[in-house]
Amino acid sequence: IGMGLTGFGILFYFLGIIFFFDKGLLAMGNILFLAGVMLTIGVKSAAQFFMKRSHYKGSIAFVTGFVLVLVGWPVIGMILETCGFIFLFSGFWPTFVVFLNRIPVLGWVFQLPFFKL
Repeated sequence: IGMGLTGFGILFYFLGIIFFFDKGLLAMGNILFLAGVMLTIGVKSAAQFFMKRSHYKGSIAFVTGFVLVLVGWPVIGMILETCGFIFLFSGFWPTFVVFLNRIPVLGWVFQLPFFKL
């Protein structure tokens, strides 16, 4: 259920951006994404992840962007959320690259010389 909510959250983000930063879709994306993360790793683990000292910068940017989207400034809010997302999940990129390289067709494509992940 958690991964599904996270996936729908990302889908709503994408649709919100495509529909010229629609406030409602972006807000639903925020809520679904956060609910999905909390259901996937647990509420206590999610709170520990967001409150980790090394993640303060990303957490503050993400929460500020979340509030700005809800208040009605979706463009600035999404910029802050994107920065926060990058700061929060920057430690997962190497794991994600290894995962992409092990997918049957995509792994072969990403191992071509002009791709440097």
